[in-house]
Formats: sequence, C-alpha cells, structure tokens
Amino acid sequence: MKILYAIQGTGNGHISRARDIIPLLKEKGELDILVSGIQADMDLPYPVKYRFNGLSFIFGKSGGVDLLATLRKSRFTKLMREINSLPVEEYDLIINDFEPVSAWACRLKNKVCIGLSHQSAVINPGSPKPVNQDTLGKTILSNYAPVSYSYGFHFQAYAERINTPVIRSQIRETTPKNKNYYTVYLPAYDDKRIIKTLGMIREVEWQVFSKHTRKAYTVENIAIRPVTNEEFITSLINCTGILCGAGFETPAEALFLKKKLMVIPMKGQYEQQCNAAALAEMDVDVIKSLKKKNIDKIKRWTESQKYVQVHYPDITGKVVDDIIENHKSIRPKGSSIIHELSVLPAR
Repeated sequence: MKILYAIQGTGNGHISRARDIIPLLKEKGELDILVSGIQADMDLPYPVKYRFNGLSFIFGKSGGVDLLATLRKSRFTKLMREINSLPVEEYDLIINDFEPVSAWACRLKNKVCIGLSHQSAVINPGSPKPVNQDTLGKTILSNYAPVSYSYGFHFQAYAERINTPVIRSQIRETTPKNKNYYTVYLPAYDDKRIIKTLGMIREVEWQVFSKHTRKAYTVENIAIRPVTNEEFITSLINCTGILCGAGFETPAEALFLKKKLMVIPMKGQYEQQCNAAALAEMDVDVIKSLKKKNIDKIKRWTESQKYVQVHYPDITGKVVDDIIENHKSIRPKGSSIIHELSVLPAR
C-alpha cells in the first residue's frame, strides 16, 4: 500500500503529533510525507518528499492572527500550482492533518482523503463551541482542508470517531517534576508585551518560549528562549504550570503531566475559541487576553493548587489501525467530496 501523509506546518502541534503517527504508518506500507506551511518551529526527523508553501496563518504580536501579514504571504497562484502538481492519484491512501494542498488536490481529482486532525473534532457538532458564534471562522475551518471522512482528536471523546489526544512518547514516557517555575508559550504576543505583563508578578519565575527571538536572554524574573523542541519539552516536564494559547497539543500535554494550566485563546481564531470553551467546561482557567486587568487572575492561578484530572490512554495505534482497516479498499465517492461533511456511519 502506498500512503501519503500530509501535515499542516503552521504551528508546532501538527508536527509534534506526526512524530508519533509516522512510525505507525511506516509499518502499514510505503509512506511519503508532505508538509505545507511556514510557521512551525520544529522539524520532522523523517524525510519529507513534498514541501509546499501552502496556506499559513501568520501569528501577530498582540494576541491574534495578523491578517495583513497572512494575506501578504499568501501566494494563491503558487498554491494553485502546488495543488495541481501533487500526484494524489498515485496513492492508495491519503491521510490529511488539516493540510490544504493535498485536501484540495484530492477534491479536484475525485480522490478520497481521510482527515486525521484536531480540527476534524472541533467542527463536529458534538464538540463544545463558544457562546459567541463566529460564522466566518467556522466556515474557514470547515473548508480550509476539505476531506471525505473524518477522525479527530480532542480534549475528551465528545462523539463517535473523536479520540483523546495523541501524547507524544517523549511526554508519555517521562516522569514529571516540579521545579517551581512556570512555562509560557504565547506565540501571538511579542516579548515586550509578555515581559511587561508577567514582570508585574515578581515572585514567580517565568520561562518564556518565544517565536520572536533567536537568542536567549533574561529580564529580571523572566527568561526568554527561542522555541526548540527539546528545550520546550524539558521546560514543560519540570514546570509547576503552563500559561499558553488555547491550542491543542500543549494544553493536552500539560493536562496529561498533571500541570496547572491557564490558556489565552488567540483573538479571531475560531478553533482556539472552541478549545477554550472545551477547556473551560473541564474547569481549566481561561482568560481573554494578556492585559493588565487580568494580572490578578494570573496571580491567583499561580497561587492556587487546582489540577484538572484527565485520562489519556495511548490509543494512537488503534486509530491508525481503524483507518487502514476502514479505508484500504475504499473508492472515490463522486463529486460530493467535501467535509460537509460525510463521516463513516457510527459503529
């Protein structure tokens, strides 16, 4: 069996999850890897056959997506060339982690595409949603990388074919410690804003991982470090708690390690608003922004002893097995291939 595994390269979560999924797929057949996007800070330790510019959302410096930068860096003509050039017809099975080039190539060429992503779970009607609906954000999320069938990962198994998170082996196999500091990963804020706000809580040691610097430096009780996979994992394993965006992998790993967790969802990012709604239901602390008015909330969180209990068994192998078994001989369904979303019947 010839398999194409297509991975979104915006942010680090998709790459992180892929590190554990790739070895499982390699056992199932001849595997080629595709990565598109320009915002990841870590690389895959596997050969990548296709590297595309794709369509990336650019993080801003004030808590949200920088729409102007996103539009400036979005090369739609190049995107269409990438879509048309990808030989999806050569593969027996295409698995897609929210990656637009392969998804749209499959749709245009009437090829089945299997979604295996957090986003597939987020748009499922059974998953938590924010009180204030974002119609545009929901539409973008549903159509950014359309697939034929969906398997998802979320903080809880909210519906059929929604699974608990993939916890990478580096996290799952470690013994967490508490070295009395807090890890921070807020890629949508610049260093200046983070230092100004967290510097007001002087009794706490902060380890901040920043997308906006290539050199480590320290300002009083705040250590700023560039993002590297190994350093971030070490910091996460040994911290008291983590303050981060309302992404998926980092909050899931923090919960698995039994760390205190506070999240700040990115402004204008529907997926993170949904994640924040799910985490709030689990009694995780959520604040809207890194503004001065939230200093007291952050300070109370650092002083609290609230830990949210979760059960995240290692189900990654079973999910991969299910996909192979259910789709190894499936044929294209016709012109209706779009995430609107046809899913396999409940078992």
